[in-house]
Parts: sequence; C-alpha cells; structure tokens
Amino acid sequence: MSHLQFDEAWLERAGALWTAREIAQQPKMLVCTRAILDSRAADVSAFLAPLVARPDIRIILTGAGSSAFIGECLAPFVARHLDRRVEAIPTTDLLSGPHLYLQTDVPTLLVSFGRSGGSPESVAVVQLAQRLINECHQLVITCNEEGALYQYCRGRSDALAILLPPETHDRSFAMTSSFSAMLMAAWLAFCGDKSAARTVAGIAQSTERVLDQYNAAFRQLAAESYSRVVYLGSNGFKGLAREAALKLLEMTDGAVAAISDSPLGFRHGPKTFITADTLVFVLLSSDPYTRRYDLDLLHELRTDARAGRVIAITSHTADVSGSGDCFQVDAVGTAGDAGLVFPYLACAQLYAIHRSLILGYTPDQPSRSGTVSRVVRGVTIHPL
Repeated sequence: MSHLQFDEAWLERAGALWTAREIAQQPKMLVCTRAILDSRAADVSAFLAPLVARPDIRIILTGAGSSAFIGECLAPFVARHLDRRVEAIPTTDLLSGPHLYLQTDVPTLLVSFGRSGGSPESVAVVQLAQRLINECHQLVITCNEEGALYQYCRGRSDALAILLPPETHDRSFAMTSSFSAMLMAAWLAFCGDKSAARTVAGIAQSTERVLDQYNAAFRQLAAESYSRVVYLGSNGFKGLAREAALKLLEMTDGAVAAISDSPLGFRHGPKTFITADTLVFVLLSSDPYTRRYDLDLLHELRTDARAGRVIAITSHTADVSGSGDCFQVDAVGTAGDAGLVFPYLACAQLYAIHRSLILGYTPDQPSRSGTVSRVVRGVTIHPL
C-alpha cells in the first residue's frame, strides 16, 4: 500500500507513515464526517436550532493551536450564514484573560474543537465559561471519545458533543485529517442544508484531485531551497494561512521560517519579510469583490520581483495564469470560499510534508529536541 506515492515501508523508515496516511485519507474522512452529521441530524438540530434562532446569542469558536485556526477559518462564513455574532477566540486567550472576553450576562454558545480533547487550556476554558457566564451552552467537536472534552458533555442538557471517525484522531504530531474533519463537522452543523451530501462530495473530489494531481509538483517545489515561506489569505483564508504556516513550522521543526497574513495587511510592515529566498503563496478568494484585493497584492509581489517565487492557489485561472505560477483546484459550487478551504488546505499540507522529508526531518515526530509534543504538556492552570 502507498500514500502520497510513497510505499508504506519507505514512509515508516522515514518517520512519515502516519502523517502521509492522514493527509491522504482526508477525502474519505470528509464523506464519513458528513455521514456522522447526517446520523446525528435530529440531535444537532434540537440542540442548535433554538440557540441560533435567538438574536442575542453569542457564538465563540475556540481551541488551541490548529484547533483555534478552525474557528478562524469558519467564523466569517458562519456569521454571514446565521446573521449572528460569531467570534473565533483561542482558548489560550480565554484562559489568560477570561474577564476580557467572556460576558456574564450575554447568552453564549461555546464551540470547542479538540483533536484529543485533552488540551489543558481547552478543558479549563470549558469549565471557566460554565462558571462565569450565566447562560452558557457547550458544543464540543472532537476526534477522541476518551478525551476530557467529550466526557464533559455526557449527560448534560446544556452541552452536546459530536464525535468524529476514530481515524481522524491523528497519531502524527501535526493535525491534518483531524483539522479538516472538525472543520467540516462544524460547517455542516451550522451551515449545512439539503444539498449537503452533494456539496461535501464535491469538496472531497476537489481535495482528492489536489492530492492525486499535485503531489509530485509540490514535492518538486519542496526541493527548491527556500528558507522563508509566506501564506496570504483574506477573511476565512486568513485563518487557513495561519494553519498552513504552522504546518510548515511544525513539520520542519522550525527550520523553515513561515508567516501568514491577509493580502491587505501584508503591506503594513510584514512585507519586509520577503527576500530572494522567500516563497509566497497567495490563497485567492472566489468572491469577486475580495478577489480584486487578493489579485492586487499578487500582481504587486510579482512586479516587485523581490520574492524568490510567488504562487497563486485559485479555483479559476483566467485572471492569474498569464502572469505567473498557480495551482488550480476544482470549484465547489455554492459552498464558495468555505468549500475551497479544504483543497487549499491539502496544498499546504503537501508542501509541508515534502519539505520536511527533503530536509531530513521525520514528520510524524519532527521535534528533535522533544520540547514540543503532540498534546501540549507543562501548562499550569492557575486558580481564578
């Protein structure tokens, strides 16, 4: 058996078996996640529908690390769909400054994402929110039935847990299929409709195409010796850019410097990061208005000719293909940018694992010092 065009024996020797397998399984896991949401449709609707119908509800999407970036990817799309107050606030912020973010008298739905469901910050924030907010409802989306977040919700009328396929409880260091599956579950819970099955099938097919058709191209790109990488994306893609940069940092143990920003924000100082040794990815929106700003920055970077290479990732190429490198992914119909997050994410994951392997790291556990771990350790939860 092979994954990402590497056989399993080679991947195991390279310390990359789980990472490659978990990246490759994502199209299947997206479909499996939809099946789980379908099977839980009555429970999810009974819990969420009365809450999102309330104009005074505040929805906080939270998690630590990559799990926080799920919320950043989703918040703009969920807010627009529901016409409600939706915010992405990391547990790491909520824990260190709960009185700055949690509002006692505002009815709140706290949506917690957790691969293991055992991050000390996430568990503490669930408990703090319940204590500090007069009316607090909890939705947990997790990949681990044994995790503290999942167990917390059992038997509670003010909480609901959605458990994803066990395969998404990634064994590799970096979150890959856990990220995309939790993202899909939340998107379906808040924005799904009668056409969800067809939409998810399209998203899975688009992601599969990236993995099949662009794997070799990203491997070749990773062989180019850029020591700096920039990911740029607008709105929900800004959260995706943060996740992409983190994946590269994690899998190369910090050997490749990676940053992220929005195309408009990048001009305000961060653009000084660019050198001739810098690779830039611009994640282009499919929204015609937003796309104009993305294209402005793309063309500016190419005209500046300071970066080593500037690559567009896009769902259509009519306005970009003639001016430089691009990777085109299949459009995902009415899902728009929310659907494009998944194939765009696969592009970033492919580059990260190939760059890691070329540099001689072991993606399944890339930290040579052992100072960072799959589930964060060493966090002291101080009493409030």
